[in-house]
Amino acid sequence: MKGVILAAGIGSRLRPLTDTVPKCLLDVGGKTILGRALEGLSANGIADVVIVTGYREQQIRDFVETRYPHLSVKFLWNERFASTNNSYSLWMTRNKFRDTEMLLMDSDIVFDPLVIGLLTGSGYANCIAIASGVALGDEEIKVRVDETGAIAEISKEVPPLKALGESIGIEKFDAVFLGRLFPVLDRMIRQEGKVNLFYEAAFQEVIDGGQQLFPVDIGTLHSLEIDTAEDLDRARALVAFRERT
Repeated sequence: MKGVILAAGIGSRLRPLTDTVPKCLLDVGGKTILGRALEGLSANGIADVVIVTGYREQQIRDFVETRYPHLSVKFLWNERFASTNNSYSLWMTRNKFRDTEMLLMDSDIVFDPLVIGLLTGSGYANCIAIASGVALGDEEIKVRVDETGAIAEISKEVPPLKALGESIGIEKFDAVFLGRLFPVLDRMIRQEGKVNLFYEAAFQEVIDGGQQLFPVDIGTLHSLEIDTAEDLDRARALVAFRERT
């Protein structure tokens, strides 16, 4: 299994903090967000990682190569980072996966490393981590399941009252699912020019084509997406509390 971390974004909502530092290198409890992600992968036996960079990519490369020389990390530079979304960055990894499982994550999540173990130990070939029991609104990527427990719909448009929970941005896929996913991304990007979609749109098409994707609830484990200064403050406070107890 290989890990994929999508770290191309500018993090404009965190300015001025991100004027000189990419969002994934912001400090949370004495460690960078990216460092925490890499340590989470390593703690779960995943040492082969692909990182898609964009904004301030050399800082990310220098950080990883200096701090984590024991990991096998390949870098892909999304030169269109200012005008594309995470679907484009994910599409860029297509040649790195041949009959290999993927553990995918965004680079702006502060999460408990046990979340990865929940996915890899779930028994599902294809699954995503979700947080249930949280307040849901229009902005969250939400999931609705069918009568079998598989995900029927994943998008911001899922009505909160019909949603099982929020996708936290960490997923596990097998080679079969990826074999369906990358052609969908390829068509969206090369033929249709849809470079600014969230990758969940491609997940949805693969699901609609017959592939099953299951939710794995993270329960009381923590996970916070860092988009704003307020998010960053909450993450720092949460990590400080968790690491004291």
